[in-house]
Amino acid sequence: MAKFALLVGVSEYEPGLTPLPSASRDVEALKQVLIHPEMGGFAAADVTVLTNPQRQMMETAIYKLFANRQKNDLVLFYFSGHGVKDENRNLFLSSGETSLEHGRLVTPTAVAARFLHDSMNGSKSERQVIILDCCFSGAFPDGLAAKDDGSVDIQAQLGSKGRAILTSSTSTQYSFEQEGSDLSIYTRYLVEGIEKGTADQDEDGWISADELHNYASSKVLEAAPAMTPQFYPVKEGYRIRLAKAPVDDPKLKYRKEVKRLENQGRFSIPARRLLNSQRTQLQLSLEVAEAIEAEVLQPYREFQRKLQEYEETLQECVKAEYPLSERTLNDLQDYQQHLGLRNEDIAPIEAKIIAPLAATSPPALISKKEERTSPFPRREGGLEGLGQFEFDVVTVNSEGEETNRRRGQAEYFTADLGNGITLDMVSIPGGEFLMGSPKSELERRDDEEPQHKVTIQPFFMGKFQVTQAQWQAVAALPKINYDLEPDPSNFKGVNRPVEQLSWLDAVEFCGRLSQKLGREYCLPSEAEWEYACRAGTTTPFHFGETITTDLANYDGTDFEHEGTVYLGSYDRGPKGIYRKETTDVGSFSVANAFGIYDMHGNVWEWCLDHWHDNYQGAPNDGKARLIDNDNDNHVRLLRGGSWVGHPRNCRSAYRIGCAPVNRDFNLGFRVVCSPARTP
Repeated sequence: MAKFALLVGVSEYEPGLTPLPSASRDVEALKQVLIHPEMGGFAAADVTVLTNPQRQMMETAIYKLFANRQKNDLVLFYFSGHGVKDENRNLFLSSGETSLEHGRLVTPTAVAARFLHDSMNGSKSERQVIILDCCFSGAFPDGLAAKDDGSVDIQAQLGSKGRAILTSSTSTQYSFEQEGSDLSIYTRYLVEGIEKGTADQDEDGWISADELHNYASSKVLEAAPAMTPQFYPVKEGYRIRLAKAPVDDPKLKYRKEVKRLENQGRFSIPARRLLNSQRTQLQLSLEVAEAIEAEVLQPYREFQRKLQEYEETLQECVKAEYPLSERTLNDLQDYQQHLGLRNEDIAPIEAKIIAPLAATSPPALISKKEERTSPFPRREGGLEGLGQFEFDVVTVNSEGEETNRRRGQAEYFTADLGNGITLDMVSIPGGEFLMGSPKSELERRDDEEPQHKVTIQPFFMGKFQVTQAQWQAVAALPKINYDLEPDPSNFKGVNRPVEQLSWLDAVEFCGRLSQKLGREYCLPSEAEWEYACRAGTTTPFHFGETITTDLANYDGTDFEHEGTVYLGSYDRGPKGIYRKETTDVGSFSVANAFGIYDMHGNVWEWCLDHWHDNYQGAPNDGKARLIDNDNDNHVRLLRGGSWVGHPRNCRSAYRIGCAPVNRDFNLGFRVVCSPARTP
């Protein structure tokens, strides 16, 4: 039984690939914690470090790492450098000689992920850990077969057998270096988790593969939310023990208290006094305590610094030119990527800076070549102008644990429906997004493909699903085409979503509302709905890689029907509860980055489109996809999932068809409007 590691860092590249100075430092830093006798416990002679190697040298070292190993041996492979995809979207790990021709990878100069796959599969070792700190690293597990050649006793020093693959990003994301740090973002926190012992989440004195990943991932998501580290255990690989941790270290105890009491980079007065007391009890100096606090708060403060930098940059841009040119917009997108910020992170900033200009900019700021009108109504329902509101936006990790909570801001107007009943309509900025799901998304279906780029114009969407109070107010208005039941809902409550509605009912509601308010209201197109739901995210849910019943109303329990088990959890997320009824709109007190509530679960939401089996031939302008005839019997679209459905049905890309005359106690809707719409 032994432990072997190969650490590869590639910092220097041929022209066409950006140098990565941190990569060579990454491998040295990781080596030091691995060979430390009180941390990793690897023998120094069994840890091989390659800096800027040629491809053949890398492949030879990988072969030697996995060959001639025994079942009980722990084998660790780590790579820091550029991850590059070829024309077939296969992942390659760069070497010191990797080059591009006309922007395309010269594949013989890089190590194919398949070579690493084959080396792993050919090894007798049943404890394999792969750590990839590179772009597109989440593509590595694709095609990796699980290996099982018999049982083996679990050794106390190494934990369970299996494989653990830790990646700094998803299959489509970039990884980032961190300004002001010698190490890349992901590796910095891997090293910190081992060196400080902070990755030992269950305080058993050992740091397992999943604990190390969870720690590093949570810190990365605080500092650079556009990176989403991934963890892929095979068999019980998540329990592989990588390092020791000091159980009774006073510094570690204080660090955990700091993390527990910190709230958005600050401490309340009681928390501050509690920490002072803890510091005294643990006999830590003020200097040591302050250093620990600075380390714990650094990711949050780094994220806030990036947001401030982006806001200052955007303000300078709009002062120099407005509307922004296409070149400036492209440069802003590059800068956003450089900072590691997601679209949902910058959406409130852009709403704060751009929206007022779009509505009130003096002519001097508007291009003479393009006369623009405000995308926002100046008067609606008797109320003047647009207001602003704040809301909480939550991000969870792949286990469903909250990793980030921030305050967002959006603009809206309030429509007066009479008798004290109002309808809040939130401003949704225009933009582009990829509609549908990638093939790698868990539980995805063929009708969610092909993914395609769609351009959406600005519009307004209901902050909430239409409530029973709002329904009753509009149902009392003069008839357009159909009679409306004033109180159709099965689950009663003025602030619960109205349900047991057909598509025809929802369209009649929109017609009556439009007639009252003098502006066209309608159901969203399917593209508008998904764009508003995602709010800049590309994950299965706008919360992240999974969802929990603490954040949305769906069936969080397992259910078996005719031999098929429908899971109450999604991916590695937790199971939850089954409320068996609707909940008041907005009752979870969290919105997406656009300020829209309850896009996942509660009630299905009707869309304007006719059902199509896939997106072949779908429009790219965000308009509803309709069958060209007057037959209202064609199947229509539903989105969002419901209280009675399971989490996979709540995904941003999930879609189902339903006859327009159907009514059920999980069918509801919300409305949209836009100055660009015509009746």
